[in-house]
Amino acid sequence: MLSQKCKYAIRTILYLASKNEEGEKKDLKKISEALKIPTPYLGKILQELVPKKIISSIKGPNGGFFLTEQNLQLPVIKIIEAIDGLTLFEACGLGLHVCSDKHPCPIHNDFKVARDHLKNMFANKSIEELAKEINSKHFMLI
Repeated sequence: MLSQKCKYAIRTILYLASKNEEGEKKDLKKISEALKIPTPYLGKILQELVPKKIISSIKGPNGGFFLTEQNLQLPVIKIIEAIDGLTLFEACGLGLHVCSDKHPCPIHNDFKVARDHLKNMFANKSIEELAKEINSKHFMLI
């Protein structure tokens, strides 16, 4: 359901959140090496997220990407909205354009339940909550 670009964005933000220490900034190259994401592609993704206030950055020798307390409180759905948009939570599971509640495709009702469940999960989990779960389980983001 999520694009590769969106998955990279989520992984990167969770990496920053799980490594978040007061004032610590991570540079693009270190993030891309740690997550095994191509540096130029990751740079474009992060530059998309900064103006949308999903992540923060500072330029210069002591600069880099980081998360503020405000960033950490954002629900994960904000990342998805910034990268892929929210249409995936309204789309037909078979990709049909005529599918709706009034004209359902063969999987409409089942898919709608799963799609709505995912949307609610992403809307109700903050970046900080997921990062804490990752840290408590020593989960690797690569």
